[in-house]
Amino acid sequence: MSRIVFADDGIEFDGKTPENGPLGGVESSVVNLMEELAGRGHEVLVRNMCAAPLVHKGVDWAPIHSDRPYGNMPEQADLYIANRGDKLIDLMPKAGRSVFWIHNPASFLLKWRYLKKLWKVRPAIIFIGDYHATTYPRWAPAGERIVIPYGIPDLFRDAEPGTQIPGPRAVFTSNPLRSLDWLLEQWQHHIQPKVPGAELHVFSGAATYGAVGAGKAKAMDKVLEKARALEDKGVVLRGPVAKAQLVEEFRQARVLLYRGDINETFCLAVGEAQAMGVPGVVENLGSVSERVIDGKTGYVADSEIGFTSSAVSLLNDDDLWQTQHQAALQSQRRWGWPEAAMEFEKLIAQV
Repeated sequence: MSRIVFADDGIEFDGKTPENGPLGGVESSVVNLMEELAGRGHEVLVRNMCAAPLVHKGVDWAPIHSDRPYGNMPEQADLYIANRGDKLIDLMPKAGRSVFWIHNPASFLLKWRYLKKLWKVRPAIIFIGDYHATTYPRWAPAGERIVIPYGIPDLFRDAEPGTQIPGPRAVFTSNPLRSLDWLLEQWQHHIQPKVPGAELHVFSGAATYGAVGAGKAKAMDKVLEKARALEDKGVVLRGPVAKAQLVEEFRQARVLLYRGDINETFCLAVGEAQAMGVPGVVENLGSVSERVIDGKTGYVADSEIGFTSSAVSLLNDDDLWQTQHQAALQSQRRWGWPEAAMEFEKLIAQV
């Protein structure tokens, strides 16, 4: 058994948070990975901004701050995973192996406060996809550069899909600031008029993103108000929901529509839907094209016209939907958190 210490100084969450409400993709991924590593027999300690100590599903959660900032860190670990923040990179000099796990485009690392610590510690940088890895220049300091994609949670990989062909219901489950306004334009002018009875259910809002979301709530609300105003065009504003409810929503969904974003480095929203057999229509922006197998489990469009025509086809054509639905179930459930945890375990073996 190895000791794995994970540190994060972002938003408040712990292992129980996903059971009680919506949670962002990064934080959900932390919970899933830590629980998987604990389940594989490792001693797993998380030190983050959680409100109080907690042991849940074998993971030891505790606040990273005690009587002093960052004062609640253990001295030793076989593997130390620093998550995103520059103040975390050099907190465990006695760790057998230190890695730096990032989730956003890596341009934020090109600041002196990051660069000086990356030069000093030379941790392996863990990227979450091939596109993501290209966002960090080759000249910039690092130890190894390693790609370990997020796992798709078993909640979606193991769920039974719906037993009936869904009606013409599209879903959007991402950040409202990531092209939801663009999608609403395409929906009201080019998709909904060509699909009798079509609905677009929007599962999106600031609550998913904690304090970060609260800071952008005004901008999000502006986009969501636009969605609310399109009720007569079949747009249904649902708000963010817990993962367990999202499983049921995907059983009733015909297609996931998401343009993508250059800042999208993995896109769990598309990955989760694909694992439930929901075809996706995306554009080739950021990492979303890594989640959809073009022409088999959805479409990677190269234009607005291609996006809208693909959406209309999947909403109208039962045979096409059935073929892509089955292809997604057969091919998009193969990589989960057990597979991702095995890749993190290899980092320990290299100590």
